[in-house]
Amino acid sequence: MHLSEVAWPDVRDLDTDLAVLPVGSTEQHGPHAPLGTDRLTAEAVAAAGVAAYREATGVDVPVAPAIPVGIAAEHRAFDGTLWVSPDTFRSYVRETVASLAHHGFDRVVLVNGHGGNTDALRELTGEISRFDASYAVAFTWFDAVDSDLPMGHGGARETAVLRHIRPDLVDEDRAETASEGASDNWGEWVAGVNLAHDSDAFTDNGVVGDPTEGTAADGERLVDDAAAALCELLAAVAGRDR
Repeated sequence: MHLSEVAWPDVRDLDTDLAVLPVGSTEQHGPHAPLGTDRLTAEAVAAAGVAAYREATGVDVPVAPAIPVGIAAEHRAFDGTLWVSPDTFRSYVRETVASLAHHGFDRVVLVNGHGGNTDALRELTGEISRFDASYAVAFTWFDAVDSDLPMGHGGARETAVLRHIRPDLVDEDRAETASEGASDNWGEWVAGVNLAHDSDAFTDNGVVGDPTEGTAADGERLVDDAAAALCELLAAVAGRDR
C-alpha cells in the first residue's frame, strides 16, 4: 500500500506497526541515466519487498512517499544535481519517521538507494531507536545483493535495474559512449585516503563503471534479490523485542 494512493481510512484500518520509507537522491548518473535513479531504484525495491512480505505473511505494510533529495554535493558540478546538508537531511527523515509513529507505524525500515546517504542514515536510525518513539533501521539495496555486476555509479548495476523498471528513461545511444569518459573506480586513493571530494575530479561524465554491461534480465534479478532481503528484514523488525 502506497500512502499517496489511498485514503486515510485505508491507513487507519491497517493491522501493522511496520512502515517502509524509501530514500533516494536527485543527482547525475551519467549522460544516459535519469537524475532520479536513486529514488526510482529505492521505490522499486521497496514495492517489491513489501509485496513479497505481503505474500509471505498476509500483512500489508504502508510505503511512504520517497524522500527525493539527499546528501549529494559531491555531484554538484553536473547540471540538475540537488542536495541538502546532512543536518537538514537527518532532520527531514527523522520528522517523517516521527509522523509515521504518530499513526502507529513505529517500526520503520528506510530503503536507501544512494551511497551518499548511508552514513547519515546509519547514525540517524541509531538516534531514532535510542531516543524517539520509534525503532528504525536503514537498508541500502545494493549492499544487500550479491552480483557479478560492479556497483559503480550510473554503471552496470544501476543501469541494469533501470533497464528493468524504467527502460524508457535509459538513453541507450548515450550508454554506448558513456564508458568512454567513465572512471574504473570511485575516487583517487592514496594511503587509504580519497583525495577527490567531488566526482568530476575523477570522471569526465559522471559515470563509474560500464553501463553497457547490465541487462534488463540482470536488473530483474537484482530487484528480486533485494526484495527477498528486504522481506527478510521486515520479518526480523516485526518480530524484534523492543
